[in-house]
Amino acid sequence: MSNIDELDRLDQRQMLSRLENEHASLDQQVTEFALASGTDQMVLSRLKRRKLELKDAIVRLRSNVLPDLPA
Repeated sequence: MSNIDELDRLDQRQMLSRLENEHASLDQQVTEFALASGTDQMVLSRLKRRKLELKDAIVRLRSNVLPDLPA
């Protein structure tokens, strides 16, 4: 593996970590927002949609960062 590949994997792992942290934070926000009285359902829906987008990005990055396991 070349140094460029190693740096690319390091960048991807850092991005993965950031996305996982943002997803966890957003999960907490969604939970708190859903429990609050007078919750704006449009805002809650947007938060949930962003959370799903993050999850999709995390799955894609994980498939790049983690090696394939033999069947």
